[in-house]
Amino acid sequence: MTTRPILATINSNALKNNFKIIKNIVGKSKIWSVLKANAYGHGIKNIFPILKKSDGFAVLTLEEAIILRKNGCNKPILLLEGFFSKKDLYLIYKYYLTITIHNKWQMKILIQYKSYYPLNIYIKINSGMNRLGFLPKNINNIINILKANVNIQNITLMTHFADASKNSHSVFKQLKIIKKNIYNYRNFTCSFANSAATLWHSYTHYDWIRVGIVLYGASPTGNWKDISKKKIQPVMTLKSKIISIQKIKSGQTIGYNCTYSVKTKRKIGIIACGYADGYPKNINNETFVFIKGIKTKILGNICMDMLAIDLKNIPTAKIGNSVELWGNNIKIDNVAKSANTTGYELMCSLSQRVPRQIIK
Repeated sequence: MTTRPILATINSNALKNNFKIIKNIVGKSKIWSVLKANAYGHGIKNIFPILKKSDGFAVLTLEEAIILRKNGCNKPILLLEGFFSKKDLYLIYKYYLTITIHNKWQMKILIQYKSYYPLNIYIKINSGMNRLGFLPKNINNIINILKANVNIQNITLMTHFADASKNSHSVFKQLKIIKKNIYNYRNFTCSFANSAATLWHSYTHYDWIRVGIVLYGASPTGNWKDISKKKIQPVMTLKSKIISIQKIKSGQTIGYNCTYSVKTKRKIGIIACGYADGYPKNINNETFVFIKGIKTKILGNICMDMLAIDLKNIPTAKIGNSVELWGNNIKIDNVAKSANTTGYELMCSLSQRVPRQIIK
């Protein structure tokens, strides 16, 4: 419980809408709903019950996977980076998890670990991202080694696209590398498409797609206009309230470091939201918030717990008025652009001290 007026609301209907749009796009392809980073800051326990129509859930850590299992999830759960130590394998088998294998160390440990239970394995291919994965030319040999030494139920080939934006040629190049080096790749289940490829490169959908950011109502490119016509809806709305109103004289400054001064008399509102809540400290003063049906700008530097907004054109504003910081009226992608970052980071950076509330 908190008495401070800041609140992040999670719109369950918006999330269901976004999932339905994705499902219509991918047709028969199965969907991994990505819940890593505490469901992109929305809360795994909040999001999982709303996305029960997903074919499976993709997470980063064992802890996230166990939360899902202990909250009644009986769908497949994919560990996107696999395991990090030998002792992880006990829990992986116990909770029937699907693992990603992306290096020789993991292969060695998996081969040494004897189990009678078959395992679903994703083999990560480094087709151009150059982050995780085996080189395409080695995949056939890796498959043969794993089949000969590990009790496997199913093998899925997996890659990640470095740039899958609407007009990117990188996706085609990476797929071409896979096709050239893995002659029988379609004999296996394939999972190649992320959110961007799901939206704009249908030839990458194959058997499983992995969607994260677009589920939560932001653009994988960081530009809201790229998804605005697809009827995707923001899932999270961050709101707070005016807790103080100040009348500023000409020549006075606002906030720390005295970097922002006013040339004329100004009325400003102080909002209970700051960088300790996850609002970006380096935001510029061309950034908008939404109050009483009007967009108005942020003034001065963001403080740890507060920020200032312009009330010049909102004469009826008063203490207690609600202010939208991002949501339906102020898109998180636009806020992120003002801070030279992405919607991904803003979602994931939202502080745990900001309460989340599910709404319909």
